[in-house]
Amino acid sequence: MAIVKVSKKGWVVIPHDIRERYGIRPGDKVHVIDYGGRIALVPALKDPIRELHGMFKGGPSLTEALLEDRRWEREQEERKYEEWVARAKEKSLRDG
Repeated sequence: MAIVKVSKKGWVVIPHDIRERYGIRPGDKVHVIDYGGRIALVPALKDPIRELHGMFKGGPSLTEALLEDRRWEREQEERKYEEWVARAKEKSLRDG
């Protein structure tokens, strides 16, 4: 763990070995995140689209999971509707 000093202007120097480890170069941007009592510096992605492409490759399909949920919900609604129609017909025949 490195300890650094904050300058009068609020500047902090990230130690060389940490910059090297995370590929932080002069001019790069970092996110300063306040975690409620803790501060984190997180390197910003240089090209977010390219760097995140394929992030979920090989994992479960979220689209398929959503479609499956929708199919299940539709089946439940259709079952409820059919039960409602059956009760309505039954009542109609009784009241007749």
